[in-house]
Amino acid sequence: MNNRTGNYVAFYVDEPFYEGNLGAYAAYDFCYYQMIKTWKATDSDFHFVNSHDKTYNVKDGSSWEYTLKPRLHDRLLRSKNIILILSSHTKYSRALREEIDYGVNTCGLPVIVIYPDFSKNTDIVDSRGDFLPQITNLWNKLPIFRDSMDEVATVHIPFQKQLLKKVLSDPKFTVQHMGDGQYFFSV
Repeated sequence: MNNRTGNYVAFYVDEPFYEGNLGAYAAYDFCYYQMIKTWKATDSDFHFVNSHDKTYNVKDGSSWEYTLKPRLHDRLLRSKNIILILSSHTKYSRALREEIDYGVNTCGLPVIVIYPDFSKNTDIVDSRGDFLPQITNLWNKLPIFRDSMDEVATVHIPFQKQLLKKVLSDPKFTVQHMGDGQYFFSV
């Protein structure tokens, strides 16, 4: 069994991916991935282990089938969960589809969905705990996620450091101790 200690962050960047001329660094969803890395760097109690650091990086123009896709699979196999950054800027890309499909449907990884466009739980669910249309509309942008999320424990949170910190410390959102169902947390 692989060392499943990592948190795999899935986010949208334009394809083909080119790091030069800002590339991903100018992408909306990528900026939130960078913020998570910053939180880890500045807070020793922030339990984030970046699965993207578990294998070496690839160069622009690498083969999808022979290099990129196997690298995604290797990183996901070393992960205990997926952190999905889902925003109004997210688009259905080949990489994002593969990350969610392989991570959820093959590896059985629970998903922590972060919504950077929303600041509080009442932006995600109503008073009865039903997901609001602005959230379900985002799911429709990623049909593989929408159709697979009931297979694993999934938590839905606004993009807040304290909420993500709380979820990352909860064992029911790891493949080793996964709970069942859909969740939303408040601080």
